[in-house]
Amino acid sequence: MSENPQNADSDAPTTPAGPRPEPLRFFGTTWVHHDNGYALRRVGAAGGSIVAAVAGCLLLRFAYQGLQIADVGGIVGMLVVVMFAICSAIAFRKTWEGFSARPADPAREQSLRSLKAIGFVGSLLAYFFRSLTEAPGEKLHRQEYETALTQYERRRGTRTGNPAARKKKPKRK
Repeated sequence: MSENPQNADSDAPTTPAGPRPEPLRFFGTTWVHHDNGYALRRVGAAGGSIVAAVAGCLLLRFAYQGLQIADVGGIVGMLVVVMFAICSAIAFRKTWEGFSARPADPAREQSLRSLKAIGFVGSLLAYFFRSLTEAPGEKLHRQEYETALTQYERRRGTRTGNPAARKKKPKRK
């Protein structure tokens, strides 16, 4: 006789009722209770992002040296440096803001993707600095999760009894 996997008597873990936390990149749902290697993951995320930022800076330096070897002129070299600096600053700010609030205009964020890609060093630095205090995006996800939990508990608490057993009101004529 085969066992039914849907059987209530089985020892399989059941999923909890209510809202579930949204997983974060590199952290999953360990940010909820800071368990299962959360601190180690934060150290890894911080270390990985700073190493990637340094590697990106070296890559940009080699590109700049290529421009110097090509002898494109001082103005072009200066424009490239200023462009990467401005794009990195904007990418840092937008990435940092994205950790604490959802974007008000998703279409505008979509149009800034190329600018954030050019300023990838700024995004990596924002990720590094946020990883020093929390998982990047943890504050926003925690607020949303706690709000969803309180709303769920409020909805569950207002229910009383079996709605099918309620007395029906007489119809008006």
